[in-house]
Amino acid sequence: MRIKPLLLCVIIFCITIDLHAQEIFSPNGKIKVVVSLPNKTANEIYFTTFYKVNNGFIEAMPASPLGINRADEQFVNNLQLTKESKSISIHDRYQIVCGKRLLCENFGTEKTFSFQNSNHQPINIVFRVYNDGVAFRYEFPDRSFTAKNILDEATTYNFPDNTNRWMQPFEAAYENFYPLNKTGIGEGKSRQEWGFPALYQVNDQPVYVLISEANISENNCAAKLSNLQNKNQYKVVYPEQRKEFPHTGVVTTLPWSSQWHTLIIGKLSDIVESTLITDVSKSNQLKETNWIKPGAVSWIYWANNNGSKDYKKVVEYVDGAAAMRWPYVLIDWQWDIMSNGGNIIDAVNYAKSKNIKPLVWYNSSTNAIDTSNNSNDWFKYATPLFRLNTPEKRAQEFSWLRKIGVYGIKVDFFAGDQQDMMKYYIDILKDAAKYQLMVNFHGATVPRGWQRTYPNLMTTEAVYGAEWYNNGPTLTNKAAAHNTTLPFTRNVVGAMDYTPVTFSNSQFPHITSYAHELALAVVFESGWQHFADKPDAYHSLPEDEKNFLQNFPTAWEDTKLIDGYPAEKVIMARKKNGIWYVGGLNGKDERQTLVLNVNFLKDGNYELQLIKDGHDDKSFLSEKIKVKKGDTIKVECLARGGFAGVIKKMKE
Repeated sequence: MRIKPLLLCVIIFCITIDLHAQEIFSPNGKIKVVVSLPNKTANEIYFTTFYKVNNGFIEAMPASPLGINRADEQFVNNLQLTKESKSISIHDRYQIVCGKRLLCENFGTEKTFSFQNSNHQPINIVFRVYNDGVAFRYEFPDRSFTAKNILDEATTYNFPDNTNRWMQPFEAAYENFYPLNKTGIGEGKSRQEWGFPALYQVNDQPVYVLISEANISENNCAAKLSNLQNKNQYKVVYPEQRKEFPHTGVVTTLPWSSQWHTLIIGKLSDIVESTLITDVSKSNQLKETNWIKPGAVSWIYWANNNGSKDYKKVVEYVDGAAAMRWPYVLIDWQWDIMSNGGNIIDAVNYAKSKNIKPLVWYNSSTNAIDTSNNSNDWFKYATPLFRLNTPEKRAQEFSWLRKIGVYGIKVDFFAGDQQDMMKYYIDILKDAAKYQLMVNFHGATVPRGWQRTYPNLMTTEAVYGAEWYNNGPTLTNKAAAHNTTLPFTRNVVGAMDYTPVTFSNSQFPHITSYAHELALAVVFESGWQHFADKPDAYHSLPEDEKNFLQNFPTAWEDTKLIDGYPAEKVIMARKKNGIWYVGGLNGKDERQTLVLNVNFLKDGNYELQLIKDGHDDKSFLSEKIKVKKGDTIKVECLARGGFAGVIKKMKE
């Protein structure tokens, strides 16, 4: 049979596609990754990501290059495919101590591509396509006892042009805003570097992608993104050298695996509810976890803009925690020079006498601290210093804390995202667990999956939070929009110590309503929720509002995004012991009606205790409403207002 020329061309094209582009599908068929392999005309590797809308796929991320470089070898444009694995089904179920839900379950498809470079050195690129996103990583499978320096990656994410994006200009402590940005061009002094996570909308489609990374080990650094060369091309960039760590990237023996590069994909509800960051992270490494207890914390710093050197002030916050039935009090910095009636031992004993569990603050002593340098003078007062920097010092300190009855630590002021800092974080978590101490990281990198691996990690700051009301006027006018952006960005990837729910003012005022502030307890997830206001501000609340906070849980069985859009509005529902807690925020500077749909309820009759804006931003209106599955409740919110509520099933 004679084949027509046109048909022959189609056949050749199809064979070429089959040989040089491999498709990987998620188990539910919604996400497809096409890996374009090297061939005679193209010697680089790309991946393209598609998402199914209605009956067809749209391009969620255009073709994006892959590759990685070591000081001794490059693995970018000189690779030859040597093997590709069969597709492997991934199905994982695990419990997590605190997070969006107690029981996490994921389904995915894994495929490994093995290559060698022109010097016959091997590398694997592993893809996992989950029902809610994509993860991939690099592996050097051969063995070498000589340390290798992994310098950088060619990994680049290509964004669709003119798409909405919400990205935080990079800052070492990840304390910045996520403004809506269409151009990809930063403002002010930005060097076109951006921190994880990074959210964008796929053109005008109701499809979103949140980019981050997970499963950082002692042999990884944490990365950021740079679009300096092209506004729509975001390259993965390793942190710069530091005096204490004079290397770029990672220094390690082989075999070696990179972090998982992650893309959560879908509707905004898919983004917010995803557990992909912990799904791809190493499983729990602690033998026992029954000593790990999430809970509410009374926090001394915010209202006083000072530490805990005043014993009587600490006593006030212990009494405040007891009155609010919160399990914890944080004794913040300068506790080592406490006076005015008692010292740290007296403070710990007083807390225990009130059945309150004390937590204490530490300086990581890594952030360019030089007490001989006048420019760093203030660090002299951020004490205690240099108590956790070696295994021996940690053992001594943690043993003492356990002996006197401390339950956890807050470690602050980390130096950056270099490999030595990643190791330091992990060493603290491991060593603290030996003494049954829970941990809170401040002035730190964003979560990258440790919440699963080391469940004594209760929360991490890495957010422009309420503490900034102490530092300047900026948050005052931006808080409402910022608060309604964080659930779609920063808080997706892990617990967030924003230190919320303030009714009085610190150094600079807030203009969000009281109901907005109350709702933050629900909207923001954190294993330790540090309530930042002074005790009197909580004691003076009306009965319903006080009762809401007195009985508030901080670890959840389930989480649902009911409605929302970054910087405009958000409505969240979280479940604990069969009770649903709801919170809604108006991110606009004008009135807005928020619609609470309770379709997440099971059949039956329920009662909603709704607390919403009153006649002004400093008053509440509380009411009880009978609801059932499928009902919608319209809540009128003030400018920068909100609502909170509790939904309980009624007795039959």
